[in-house]
Amino acid sequence: MSLNTFQIETARLVLRVPRATDLDSFAAMMADEETAKFIGGVAPRAVTWRFLMSLIGAWHAYGFAMFSVYEKDTGRWVGRLGPWMPDGWPGPEVGWGIVRERWGYGYATEGAAAAIDWTFDHLGWTQVIHCIDPANTASQAVARKLGSRNLAPGKLPPPFHDSPIDIWGQSREEWRARR
Repeated sequence: MSLNTFQIETARLVLRVPRATDLDSFAAMMADEETAKFIGGVAPRAVTWRFLMSLIGAWHAYGFAMFSVYEKDTGRWVGRLGPWMPDGWPGPEVGWGIVRERWGYGYATEGAAAAIDWTFDHLGWTQVIHCIDPANTASQAVARKLGSRNLAPGKLPPPFHDSPIDIWGQSREEWRARR
């Protein structure tokens, strides 16, 4: 698989391996207080650059990480989502973060469903989780649409260890039975 050309297409989205050229859009998303609230908080451009480089590096080191998400119709970068499992993470996650201007379009659900299919089919994962702040009702709704349920309170590794999360998720068998 060539990381330069690999992508997943849905009805309205293109999910592809992040590139350095995504930085401006990613930094704008992470500078928006409302959007960044439940995905690590507002981050300056330099911190966003480090996170973007972590995603790119994880693709090269492990063969997976979150995707950059683009609208098919406009070519606009609208977020990042997909598989994520840093050291010390509570499990194999598919997470999402979409720019505020595209909330309510169903992009998180559409993209996450494609990413979950890919993780089960190509990474061999047997379960998927979503780490969701108990106050993040929008992400809870996305998790429910995906067929996940609240499994238990959880804990993230430092520096996010003081942030409350619930672990939502489901097994590969549960996912496939719904599809």
